[in-house]
Amino acid sequence: MPKMKSHTGMGKRVRVTGSGKIVRQQTGLRHRLEVKASKETRSLSGTVEVAKPDLKRIKKMLGR
Repeated sequence: MPKMKSHTGMGKRVRVTGSGKIVRQQTGLRHRLEVKASKETRSLSGTVEVAKPDLKRIKKMLGR
C-alpha cells in the first residue's frame, strides 16, 4: 500500500498549533477593502480555530 500524501494546498491554508488545534485566516481581507469599515477589517485580522464539522476532513487532508 502506498503512503498517504498530504494535501499541499491545505497545508498552505491552515497550521497546527503546539496544543494540536488547527487555525486558519478569516475570509474577507483580500479585496473590496475600501467598502468595508475599519472596524470590520480589524476584526477579520488574526487567526481563528477551524470549525468542528470541518476538523475530520482537514486532518485527513493534512495526513494526521
